[in-house]
Amino acid sequence: MTRPSRRQFLAGVSALAGMGMMPASLRGLGWQHGEPELPFRISLAQWSLHKTLHSGKLTNLEFPAEARRLGFDGIEYVNQFFAKSGKDWGYLGELKRRCDQAGVENVLIMVDGEGYLGDTDAAARSQAIENHRKWIGAAAFLGCHAIRVNAHSMGSREEQLHLAADGLRRLTDIGMAEGIKVIVENHGGLSSDGSWLAAVMQEVDHPWCGTLPDFGNFHLGDGEWYDRYQGVEEMMPFAHAVSAKSHDFDVDGNEQHTDYRRMLDIVMKAGYRGWIGVEYEGGQLSEEEGILATKRLLERVRRSWIGRDRGSR
Repeated sequence: MTRPSRRQFLAGVSALAGMGMMPASLRGLGWQHGEPELPFRISLAQWSLHKTLHSGKLTNLEFPAEARRLGFDGIEYVNQFFAKSGKDWGYLGELKRRCDQAGVENVLIMVDGEGYLGDTDAAARSQAIENHRKWIGAAAFLGCHAIRVNAHSMGSREEQLHLAADGLRRLTDIGMAEGIKVIVENHGGLSSDGSWLAAVMQEVDHPWCGTLPDFGNFHLGDGEWYDRYQGVEEMMPFAHAVSAKSHDFDVDGNEQHTDYRRMLDIVMKAGYRGWIGVEYEGGQLSEEEGILATKRLLERVRRSWIGRDRGSR
């Protein structure tokens, strides 16, 4: 079959758009005939709906359609909402079918509760690596690009760095074989110290291992906080995903704890052009209201980047 030219491709896409049949992959980039490509895509992190999911009012299988209803093209799972189904290919097949039906793209799976990848006990560390293997398989089956893991460990700062790097490097080798990146979020303890996590990445030194900077997870414990802007800046050179954490909004629609314009300047100037996930955790608004408020804020700041020098990544 002859590959279509760029002119033929664009003509075909334009025709589909005219019929209301724009492919999800192009919708996610904000592409419409005559409009510039948007600088990043916005996904929905499942944790934004954790109260609704825990209540039973929404199931994991219903999540793709709910994300589409809220206006999202990409979704990020949390493994606890289908903890027993990581190797259930029938279940995963149904989930994938529902994603295709809803027209949403699977971005990543956030993995918790599978052991410490930086455990001081070598056998426990190996078991944690093995426990994560099924989520790599699930992510590959669903068409995700990564799993998000934690870099928890014990001991001194230096000891934890070496232990976490060992577990991450070994898991990353498994992920690379399946086409899945292994990315670490700032998620408490030393992982919320941007300089420490950057040092871990430098020691792992693997292109398939990276970070998922979260705008808000910088609590080091005992009431101590790491500077969120410094932390994100330190993690961005290794970022394969970004989490736009939000809690509270003012009357102008700005997040009260994070200056999104400043934070997204850091993200964009690092050359990042991937998905940015909405992760609402506030209590003043309902989950749906908080999700939509975060999405609107991201879209507003994103508009200021359209047409600017994008660079590449």
